[in-house]
Amino acid sequence: MRHVTILVTTTLLGCVLAQGGLADALAAQGQSAPPASAAAANPAQGPTEVVQAAAQGMLGDLDKNRDLFRREPARIGQLVDKYLLPHFDVEYAARGVLGKYWATATPDQRRRFVDAFYHSLLSNYGSALADFTSDRLKIFPSNVAPDATRATVRTEVKRSNGDRVSVNYYMRKTPEGWKAWDVVIDGISYVNSYRTDFGAQIEQQGIDAVIRRLEGGEKPGAIGKQTGGKSG
Repeated sequence: MRHVTILVTTTLLGCVLAQGGLADALAAQGQSAPPASAAAANPAQGPTEVVQAAAQGMLGDLDKNRDLFRREPARIGQLVDKYLLPHFDVEYAARGVLGKYWATATPDQRRRFVDAFYHSLLSNYGSALADFTSDRLKIFPSNVAPDATRATVRTEVKRSNGDRVSVNYYMRKTPEGWKAWDVVIDGISYVNSYRTDFGAQIEQQGIDAVIRRLEGGEKPGAIGKQTGGKSG
């Protein structure tokens, strides 16, 4: 599932990160974030066109500078910020991942959670994106009514062994256009899975302990597999 993990990581980074997170990460590396308008959401685009444009733009830049991204994987963050972030409903997805704990979290805890989650995903999986190519991704057309506010964009990702895995994007219409908030891989929801994983650990350890583990570089997928006493 390595390439599926890569796709989900890169497409969902925007679901749970704050705008400041990427800027801070790049600033720490002496880089500057691309302008926010570089790939601004277009309200006239349908949900399929939104996914298609984001994927094509990012993969196009990868093809032009693939050797550079392999040598300097930190630059992957620039592509995420430019092509993916504008097309995700950040707060809506973050609320979904934290579930009931979003309501009780302080503004600072919310900010730290989305920021730490982003950094963890990018540091653990960002470098693998340099080897992802357009021939592994197929996007299917979708029929969406003019007055629809929800849509699903179906895609397939080809694994290295040739098997194809369904990767479907759940979209919602916002004043800025269609934005994704969840991805379902072979019937498994990203938001629901992480809500279960993080919820169990927040219940046991408290939200600050989970945030600190993410800030320490622990993989998000490993959070739900560990147990421990509640932290003070």
